[in-house]
Amino acid sequence: MSPVDILDYVGVSLFAATGALAASRKQLDIIGFLFLGAVTGIGGGTLRDLVLGVPVFWVAQHLYLVVCAATAVLVYFTAHLLESRYRLLLWLDAVALAAYGVFGAYKGLLVTGSATVAIAMGMLTGTFGGILRDVLAREPSVLMRQEIYVAAAMTGALAYVALRGLGMGLPVAAGGAFVLALGVRGGALAFGWTLPAYRSRPGRPPEDLR
Repeated sequence: MSPVDILDYVGVSLFAATGALAASRKQLDIIGFLFLGAVTGIGGGTLRDLVLGVPVFWVAQHLYLVVCAATAVLVYFTAHLLESRYRLLLWLDAVALAAYGVFGAYKGLLVTGSATVAIAMGMLTGTFGGILRDVLAREPSVLMRQEIYVAAAMTGALAYVALRGLGMGLPVAAGGAFVLALGVRGGALAFGWTLPAYRSRPGRPPEDLR
């Protein structure tokens, strides 16, 4: 199994765990755990493959669904042991984002040969599952949190493409990009790193537009 294959399974499993943790916070039954775990685990990769026009990964290889289900069941029986499930959810999401962001860039580059498409696929793959999870579970969206999120996935994807362009081998490029993406997202969680926010005057009231 290659380093990028490992990143793929790590991303799926950890995203599934975050979906199951969200289900635990909502006190859902085991079916709710399985559903949220699967949707979160395979959501980003599914959209990526549909956009790229390639066979959807979990349809071609059913083991991914087994990984999601096993992860969800494990969380169902152990979530009550955790003191802060939402904090763990955010950190698992960070690791999954880094892993899946790099894998998305790898697959985008492999299928299209385009650095631009690869970076876009890394961002999409690394973030879409977490966004789906938050919408379905009615959790505060990670996308709307102030600290860096999407930019961390972009950083990992960009680093992978750049390292491959410089002639680095697959293990070095994937590993280095993963560490960088995780460092950016982890720093955002630990230290509140943010990008400059848009600042402007308040919009004009409707009556002034008449």
